[in-house]
Amino acid sequence: MKLGIVNDVPLAVEALRRALAARPDFEIAWVAHDGQQAIDYCAAHTPDVVLMDLVMPNIDGVQASRTIMARSPCAILVVTVDVGANAWRVYEAMGAGALDAVDTPALAGADARRGAAALIAKIDQIGARLASSNVSIVPKSDARLVAIGASAGGPAALAALLGALPKDFAAAIVIVQHVDRAFAEGMAQWLHAQSALPVRVAREGDKPVPGEVLLAATNDHLHFADAARLGYTAHPEQLPYRPSVDVFFQSVTEHWTGRAIGVLLTGMGRDGAIGLKAMRAKGYHTIAQDEATSAVYGMPKAAAALHAAASILPLPRIADAIVRAFDSRTSNNNQRTRS
Repeated sequence: MKLGIVNDVPLAVEALRRALAARPDFEIAWVAHDGQQAIDYCAAHTPDVVLMDLVMPNIDGVQASRTIMARSPCAILVVTVDVGANAWRVYEAMGAGALDAVDTPALAGADARRGAAALIAKIDQIGARLASSNVSIVPKSDARLVAIGASAGGPAALAALLGALPKDFAAAIVIVQHVDRAFAEGMAQWLHAQSALPVRVAREGDKPVPGEVLLAATNDHLHFADAARLGYTAHPEQLPYRPSVDVFFQSVTEHWTGRAIGVLLTGMGRDGAIGLKAMRAKGYHTIAQDEATSAVYGMPKAAAALHAAASILPLPRIADAIVRAFDSRTSNNNQRTRS
């Protein structure tokens, strides 16, 4: 795995070098001493993972992450002194494109060993996510799933999308909307009134069924616990988005055995972009809402930057695109069966 280090403190760079030296499969591709160098180096030699500090002269880690994701997207791990004390900067960086955050390891002593282990664990987690997104799947069942993620502006967008789907729509729908658990039940009832399809909150152990809409309903992350059942998990705990669209989309790629379509709607930040990319890499059809109809063009924009969406569509066209995508794939499968 090729890594880029972005840090303007020589002692911190040396601490990172020592920590990474424990793994012969890690290669330091380059070291950048400010955000602008990081942007330039990523454009010239894009690494697998960038280890991004936050506080640097000229262009800081937040702006550098945002620019890198727009110009030469790659995985970014924030590595900075005291993540907890810099929580808001970390959240800004994750909104700009970073996937996770970890404290800069110490240079020596027991703290150095613990810090190095934590750093390597984070890199391995990101590596596993990248690797799993490159393995294509063949559907093992005819079950159909629409996985939808949304944030700011999402309730109105979801109402419009669900309201445009036919009452005989033969796929299960699972929605992850950034909403506090206190409002989830009321939102499900409100969406139910806007749709010809029944809408309710998702409960631990639920099985998605055709023609029913399930909405994530806690501050934990909704995910597929196995190939058929949904569950909630507190991990990853450090994600600022709860429930996380990325966590749910990733679980679809890991567990769902049928056909699926991923849809990313309006929202601030970039939650869902990496997960949508993983879904596309697995062979699922993916759709992102366009800028003109998005209340906040953050999440869909991040997906577009990663080439995660096979289609970028205005909101009024998404429901029909979902129906046609399932119909066209069914026709293709029937043709292959007859041939």
